[in-house]
Amino acid sequence: MRFTRAALCAVALASVAVPAAASAATAATTAAPAAVPLVRDCDTPGPWTIGTSAVKIRKSPTTSSIAVGVLYKGHRFTVHSSRSGWHYITDLTTGVKGWVSGTYVYREVRMCLD
Repeated sequence: MRFTRAALCAVALASVAVPAAASAATAATTAAPAAVPLVRDCDTPGPWTIGTSAVKIRKSPTTSSIAVGVLYKGHRFTVHSSRSGWHYITDLTTGVKGWVSGTYVYREVRMCLD
């Protein structure tokens, strides 16, 4: 019984694998594969965004440092560097530079579904 079940499974797998391999071989010989771009839009990380209504921009990367500005939801900003869960940013709306907590600021993640 066990041998029969194994033999039937092997025959079923072979019948599926042979046509798939044959069609792949004919597709490879008849058409050249499309060139895949090295960098796709879905591979690059998205823009930085704010996950809350407002974030304080601080002079140094600690919660006890002086606030030098506020980054509101919808403001565009550039992240220059990151350290210990903090990001050194420039608010493109006001020009203020400082540190924001990485708890409230994140980068959108994109995924390619090929």
